[in-house]
Amino acid sequence: MPILNSQSLEYISRSVEQTRRAGMRLGSLLKLGDVICLVGELGSGKTTFVQGIAAGWGSLDQVSSPTFVLVNVYRRPQDQVLYHLDAYRLSGAREAEDLDLTSFIEKGPLVVEWADRISSALPGENLRVHLRYIDLEQRDLVLSANGSHYQVLLE
Repeated sequence: MPILNSQSLEYISRSVEQTRRAGMRLGSLLKLGDVICLVGELGSGKTTFVQGIAAGWGSLDQVSSPTFVLVNVYRRPQDQVLYHLDAYRLSGAREAEDLDLTSFIEKGPLVVEWADRISSALPGENLRVHLRYIDLEQRDLVLSANGSHYQVLLE
């Protein structure tokens, strides 16, 4: 992992609940059009982090990994939506483009698990969250801002 720069923040989570709370903090800041790219191996805490994002954003919907359905939609009052895409089963960026990601981004925030598999289909400006398994309870999260809007979000 590279040395952190001014566009990055590292957070060590010491429990599932801390990972969820970190997601809640981020979710409370999300706006229409925001793109959050999650990267990490199986078991690194991506779905737990998304559970926190959705709760912090204001959704009461049950959050689960959309591995087999590709996209879950979480709602909050005033017909606002949060999109949760799992790119694990996508063959690449072209298949992701067929999902019309632009329409998701126009309607609400988009959170993408396994974002590295479809990075060329995603906007260049985004917040990247790299999650790494340390041990049964601990995860290392490195948040990196790509673009001035995401730098403000990170701060």
